[in-house]
Amino acid sequence: MENALVKIENLSHRYSVQWAIKDINITIDSKGVYGLLGSNGAGKSTTLNIMSGVLNQTEGDVFIKGISMSKNPIEAKKQLGFMPQTPPLYLDTTVGEYITNCAHLRKIPSNQLKQSVDEVLEKCAISHFKNRLIRNLSGGYKQRVNLAQAIIHKPSFVILDEPTNGLDPNQILEIRKLIKEIAEEHTVLLSTHMLSEVQAICDDILMIEQGKMVFSGKMEDFDNYLAPNSVFVRLLERPSIDELMEITGVEKVEELGGANYRLMISDLNGATQRIVQESVKRNWNLDEIRVEKVSLNDVFSELSKYKS
Repeated sequence: MENALVKIENLSHRYSVQWAIKDINITIDSKGVYGLLGSNGAGKSTTLNIMSGVLNQTEGDVFIKGISMSKNPIEAKKQLGFMPQTPPLYLDTTVGEYITNCAHLRKIPSNQLKQSVDEVLEKCAISHFKNRLIRNLSGGYKQRVNLAQAIIHKPSFVILDEPTNGLDPNQILEIRKLIKEIAEEHTVLLSTHMLSEVQAICDDILMIEQGKMVFSGKMEDFDNYLAPNSVFVRLLERPSIDELMEITGVEKVEELGGANYRLMISDLNGATQRIVQESVKRNWNLDEIRVEKVSLNDVFSELSKYKS
């Protein structure tokens, strides 16, 4: 435990008689971006609230750099930065005033205050808005201010809850870039329902479903969780569906228009070779063939079927 940056042990929480989460175990021991996924009501918000010290759990504990959140919450929170989904911004203060106030709340020494504020404004690219009222900022820049308050004290662990919610495509790209830069110095836990965000910036995936951990691993492991079972082919001579069904292992054929087909295969081992051989044998004039990759939506949907 002393070597793990974040360790969650047997975390459980009950509202009245119903368990929101049960026996959640997570270990985070390196820098990077970790994605926290789950369906609505899966237990993500409960887990985040406990990890950030907002909610006291029923059972289990959270340790940040070996410090117990339940036994020593003040010291544990010193290692933590939290960016909630709805920015906790005082709209009638300037950016500089707000971040300075956050620095005071984080007990940054007076002789380091100005430098800390200037550094975080520079990192989040909002130095030029230092004297602007927060209410006059765009949504993207408000999110940058929200990020700045989360990292002003240089925490080891940063929790971001839906950081790109409500932003336009250009703003999303800018926030993604900023998160990647922050992850070079901090460990970031990103909670989102947008799989495109996960694919774009996360190194590791944690998924909770019906209050239980159903996946914990690298992005590539999540990406390859389901084996592909379809092959796309372009056959210029356009065989009939019945002819394609005669290929060993083909269970279903979808016509995609023109000379394009999707073949659902029971076993992909050797399937492309069999298709090529049949095409040569029957003069189908094969123009393109590729095994289709399973989408993240498919993986998410499959894991969401978890039953306790």
